[in-house]
Amino acid sequence: MKIALKIALYQGPGAVNDPQAAFTLMQRKAAEAKARGADVLLLPEMYLSGYNIGPENARRCALTAAGLAPARRFAKEQGIALAFGYPELVGERVANAVVLIGPDGEILLNYRKTHLFGELDRAMFEEVGAQFPVARLGGYTVGLLICYDIEFPEPARRLALAGADIILVPTASMEPYDQVARHVIPARAYENQVYIAYANHSGQDDGLSYIGLSSICGPDGKVLALAGTGEEMLLAEVAPEHHAAVRRADPLLADRRPALYGPLVK
Repeated sequence: MKIALKIALYQGPGAVNDPQAAFTLMQRKAAEAKARGADVLLLPEMYLSGYNIGPENARRCALTAAGLAPARRFAKEQGIALAFGYPELVGERVANAVVLIGPDGEILLNYRKTHLFGELDRAMFEEVGAQFPVARLGGYTVGLLICYDIEFPEPARRLALAGADIILVPTASMEPYDQVARHVIPARAYENQVYIAYANHSGQDDGLSYIGLSSICGPDGKVLALAGTGEEMLLAEVAPEHHAAVRRADPLLADRRPALYGPLVK
């Protein structure tokens, strides 16, 4: 049975090249989000290390699942789900990853970025994702994407067709890509009839100016919460009755004609 679920996201400058400081900040933000009634807290892309850090620092900060133990402890202590980006060590290779940890401290999902952004990403990440897993959280089906992934229609559609109700997207969106935050995110939510939470950095990072503009959008494309350019925490509620009503009124997924779309992937 689905009940209302409250999503919080944190937009901020984080702690660059200092995972321990990032964990400390995460603990504070998890407590703040829980005190404000949130069931899940989303943090930005590469939250644990910072994004524009170069290949040497990405490797130095990279973690295996064992290294996520502090976040698992915070989730269990606060009874809140946590989703955040981090550099993942996969054998000898580094991936741009996001993990979803349940309120019991168990890892529910780990997703690796499937679409690398320019030379910045390609220099840091040798391991590229190829799967779009989903998991259950609070009666909802949840999927994960990272930043550039959401700018392609296919990844979000893959998740929607897998039954996703909610897509959590940590990002590191910089100038001049405000059109993604303002237009693409609501459109992805509308066309897939899902809730999308999009958590960005704020401030500057070694020459990159992050635009902020984090948001939570509903399945009808309406923006439920929108950040400015500075540090901020947003909250919005996933309402199952509204979600069902949107899908009944306009059955976009049911009205698809997949037989016509084959040339798109040839």
